[in-house]
Amino acid sequence: MAERTRILIVGAGAIGCFYGSRLHNPGQNVFVSLVCRSNFKAISSVKGVQMMTHSFGDYFFEPEFVYPSIDAAASDKDIKWNYVVVATKALPDVSDDSGQLESLRKGLETEDGGWCLVLVQNGVGVEEPYRRRFGEDLKILTAVTVANAEQIQNGVVKQNRWTRISLGPYTDGLGDDLSAIQAGKQLTSNFVRLLKQGGIKDAEEHTEREMQTLRWHKIAINAAMNPSAVLSSGAPNADMASDPELRVHLRECMLEVFRAAEAVLGLKRGAFPPKGMATPEAILKSTERNTGGRPSMLGDWERGSRMELEVILGNPIRAAKAKGADMPRLQAMYALLKMAQKRRDDASSTKTQLTSGGRDSSAKL
Repeated sequence: MAERTRILIVGAGAIGCFYGSRLHNPGQNVFVSLVCRSNFKAISSVKGVQMMTHSFGDYFFEPEFVYPSIDAAASDKDIKWNYVVVATKALPDVSDDSGQLESLRKGLETEDGGWCLVLVQNGVGVEEPYRRRFGEDLKILTAVTVANAEQIQNGVVKQNRWTRISLGPYTDGLGDDLSAIQAGKQLTSNFVRLLKQGGIKDAEEHTEREMQTLRWHKIAINAAMNPSAVLSSGAPNADMASDPELRVHLRECMLEVFRAAEAVLGLKRGAFPPKGMATPEAILKSTERNTGGRPSMLGDWERGSRMELEVILGNPIRAAKAKGADMPRLQAMYALLKMAQKRRDDASSTKTQLTSGGRDSSAKL
C-alpha cells in the first residue's frame, strides 16, 4: 500500500468540503481532515458532512479528524500534514490568513523536507502574503475552480454543477526559477493524481504562467458579475446578461480586465484572452442560460458578511496601475462598494452598542 498522505482542509465550506470529500480515500491511504469555523459543532457532532452532489450522487463524507481551529490542528503533534488546502474566503482587509498558519509550520512536510500549501481562493495576488511570510521553503500550489457548490445548512453541502479545478505551482507569478518550477511541477502532478483518483477527472495541471492567465480570466468574470449584482440590488447573473444596458457594462468590465492582464503579464495588446479561453461575448451568452445563478458576493452582502473586495477588485486595480493600466469601471465599483460596506458595518456596530446598554445618557433626560 502507498505511504499515508494526510491533507488538511482549512475552511470547511462548500468548496473545501466538496474537494475534501473527493480527496479522502482511505482505501488508497489518503486521509483528509477539516478545520471548521461556525459549522464545527454541526460537523463534529455527526463526525462528517452530508454531501448532495450532481456529479457523484448523495453520500456521507467522514473526515479523519475535525478541528475547531488551526491551532487545534497544530496541537495534534503526532500528525504530519503533506498538504494544507486553504479554501476560505480571501479577506486581506480583515485578517492576514498567512499568519494563522504559523502554528502549523513545524507540522508540515513534503518529500524534500519542505511543506506544500494549496490555495483554492478567488482573486489575484492571494499567493503573495504566504510567500512573503514563509519564504522559498514554502511550496505553493495555486488553484482556480469553476465548481458550483453551496453549504445549504451547517454540515450539508450541495454541489450544483461542474467539478473542474486547475492547479499549478506559484513562485513569484512569473515562473522564471527553473529549479523551483520543477519542484512545484512534481507536487502539482501528485495533487492532480489524488484528485483524479477521487473522481475529479477534469483536474488540470498547468504551468505557473498558465495559472496566472487563468486567474486573470476568472477575475474578468468575477469582477464584472459580483459587484454589479450587489450594485443592481440583487439582480441574478442571467438577468444582468440579458439587460441591454447592463450587458454593455459587463462586457466593458471584462475587456478592462483583459487589457490590464496584458499589461501585468507582459503580453501584446489584443493577446488576451489566449486561444481556447472564452471571449466576453461567449461568457455573456453562457451566463444568459444560467438562470437563477447568483454571485457569491451578493450572498455575502445580503448576509451582512464581508465581501472579497480586495482580491476581486482592489488587487487587480493596484496591479494594473503599477504597470500603467487604468481600470475606471472597476475603480468606480470598488470605491462605491467599500463605502457601502463601511456604512453598513458602522450602522450595525451602532445598533449593537444601543441594544447592549448604550442608553444610560438618554435615560437621564
